[in-house]
Amino acid sequence: MLKLEHITKTYPGVKALQDVSLSFEQGEVHALLGENGAGKSTLIKIIAGAIAPDAGGKLWFDDREYPCMTPALSAQNGVAVIYQDVNLVVNMTVAENIFMGRKMGKGYSRKRLNLLAQELFDEYGFELDPAARVISLSPAMQQMVEIARAISNEAKIMIMDEPTAPLASREVDLLFDIIRKLKKKGVTVIYISHRMEEVFEITERISVLRDGEYVKTIRTKDTNRQELVNLMVGRELNETFPERQNSRGDVILEAKKLTGNSVEQIDFQLHKGEILGFAGLVGSGRSETMELLCGAKKLESGEIVLRGQRVRIKSPSDAIRQGIGWIPEDRKEQGVILHNTVLFNTSLSCMDKLTTFGFISKKKNEETAEKYRADLQIKVPHIRQMVINLSGGNQQKVALAKTLAADPDIIIFDEPTKGIDVGAKQEIYHLMNRLAGEGKAILMVSSDMEEILGMSDRIIVLYEGRCAGELSRGEFSQETILRLASGMQKEEA
Repeated sequence: MLKLEHITKTYPGVKALQDVSLSFEQGEVHALLGENGAGKSTLIKIIAGAIAPDAGGKLWFDDREYPCMTPALSAQNGVAVIYQDVNLVVNMTVAENIFMGRKMGKGYSRKRLNLLAQELFDEYGFELDPAARVISLSPAMQQMVEIARAISNEAKIMIMDEPTAPLASREVDLLFDIIRKLKKKGVTVIYISHRMEEVFEITERISVLRDGEYVKTIRTKDTNRQELVNLMVGRELNETFPERQNSRGDVILEAKKLTGNSVEQIDFQLHKGEILGFAGLVGSGRSETMELLCGAKKLESGEIVLRGQRVRIKSPSDAIRQGIGWIPEDRKEQGVILHNTVLFNTSLSCMDKLTTFGFISKKKNEETAEKYRADLQIKVPHIRQMVINLSGGNQQKVALAKTLAADPDIIIFDEPTKGIDVGAKQEIYHLMNRLAGEGKAILMVSSDMEEILGMSDRIIVLYEGRCAGELSRGEFSQETILRLASGMQKEEA
């Protein structure tokens, strides 16, 4: 269906792809794996016509040769891309988004669009209301609208970039059912994911990129997780989570009956030197609780006690001044300023430390940015590189640098490894472990079950905006967390 030959793409100071050749067969689910910065996003943008490769390479669609694609030409050849970030018109309905830009013939009406959308939903098992406004949907359901839109275009080649990132386990099962139906119809699915269990469940073949170069294509049944990790990182990676041997200190933060931002009566204590995990299903109130703690959303009632004193936190900048740092789930909208440099982003939260008599010290600014560039191994040619040009993993590291530069005592990690490759995950896990060892207190929200079990000292489970239970390390199990997250009692586990 699709063959790439000698594809190269160079940016100033960076070779994103170097002489990549690979092919995709009709009706297969083909995984594309690699660390952040390996070239996966660049490759799919070339296939979609969003960017042009350097001269010399070729793309073949059904034996038709092209030197490069345009978005229109790619669509004509049946390519549909579902990116990590949804691209919907939120004030329009689900059906209107699905059929936007399409020639519908005579008799166009909203009723007709709703009927056509419902037929599609019935065929593939989508649980969507055609008449619902997209703005009213959760991120997971918005992702399903993106997938439905791609299917409605009768794509021959469907590229899915981290499609399960916002989805709960039940929605992931639905997505896999949809992919299997597409496969039966002869659709080629190019599947990009950092979740190994998904790759082994849904794909037939796997191609690995590393540092912009093609490494290997292998049949899924003929490989294992360890081999793939080694191919991606180019070295042995045997441990998943660092050993947790930190001693817990005094209580530094206490939440008393926090209410607001869709959560009610949230109670917990956070100690110095510990990692307190927050688990729950999508919409359970995990991120909403963190937004209350860092002043991003208004607290309606309840108390925040910090270092033994009741405090009022009115904004994220107020939280920084009081020693609370926040690395939000949505790094592109809330974590970094994409259209500015690594240098500028790193200094945002610690301007007071970089100024003398109201003037920013250029030397201190650059030294701080260079320090965190080295500490966090941010892959960037120089600190004046624009953040929008970095891979997702490196954008996450810039968000980390911005928060850590303020030297907070409490750090909120909301989905710290979402969309991050295995190598970068381990770097972040070791960083969190080191910070806890230094006496920092960490609040961690995660939808990754292995991560929440492997990194937490204690776990708070939320259900529909309330605390469903608290687990100590001896009580940890996936079954217990899922029961509590589904509204069942701890005693039943």
